[in-house]
Amino acid sequence: MRPEVLQTHTLPAPAEQALGAHFTVHRLFDAPDRAALLAEVGPRVRGIAGAYVDRALIEALPKLEIIASFGVGYDSVDTVTARARNIRVTNTPNVLNDAVAELTIGLMIALARRLPQSDRFVREGKWLNASYPLLTELNGRTLGIVGLGRIGKEIALRAQAMKMRVVYHGRRRQADEPYVYYSDLKDMARDVDWLVLIAPGGKATEKLVNRDVLTALGPEGCLVNVARGTLVDEAALVELLQSGQLGGAALDVFEKEPAVPEALFGLDNVVLSPHQGSGTHQTRNKMGALVVANLDAHFAGEPLISAVV
Repeated sequence: MRPEVLQTHTLPAPAEQALGAHFTVHRLFDAPDRAALLAEVGPRVRGIAGAYVDRALIEALPKLEIIASFGVGYDSVDTVTARARNIRVTNTPNVLNDAVAELTIGLMIALARRLPQSDRFVREGKWLNASYPLLTELNGRTLGIVGLGRIGKEIALRAQAMKMRVVYHGRRRQADEPYVYYSDLKDMARDVDWLVLIAPGGKATEKLVNRDVLTALGPEGCLVNVARGTLVDEAALVELLQSGQLGGAALDVFEKEPAVPEALFGLDNVVLSPHQGSGTHQTRNKMGALVVANLDAHFAGEPLISAVV
């Protein structure tokens, strides 16, 4: 008999087709009564495809062996409970590196040149009566990256192509990387023009970018967050943007998304994006394929492709 798998949310069509071909799939997100579905199939489910797996869900699945999470971040999975139960957890790294790095540079250009605002300027007919103000460029500026992992390195390469100087902050210095390392995030924020966040979410990084860091970045500095909204003290961010004590922000993620602080909507020094870092057909299909490949490997008794637990 085919292993039974619980799907927690929608996945790209090719991934859902592959899941259906390889496993008996129960779609939790479609169930009119989630509790009833779990009571019925929970004792037989051996795998999960998707994210948003808390302790209660894990405990409802006594035979669970693997959680194949959809996404490079796995902070929505209770890895502590999974580890205690000897349940394997995988994610989908690498396949989204290019998409997120491209969006990061796009957000930086959009903020530096105020592209959303200039689009409105033309559409609203204001160009007929006035010239658009002069702005700034990326070349010659210093970029500080918080989290020089796989995606961070791709951002660094693209930033260098834009003729930017790159420095970074992380838990430790990476000896093989050519960029200047800062052990103190506040010091780095003081010395850079742009601060890009691409570190993991979770308790360890919650409000890592606090008021002191944002103040150090200063009225000419710009913040770009393509990681998790929880990395930033969002209330302080809004206040400093409003007062001009922070130069600008380009944000793809928010603390309580999809809820976005309304105070940001009226600010011209902000570019907002709906958490679309990996939001391309190519990348999402690759992510879905990796979810299925990890499940296939597990149930075939083969090494997992991208295990995190």
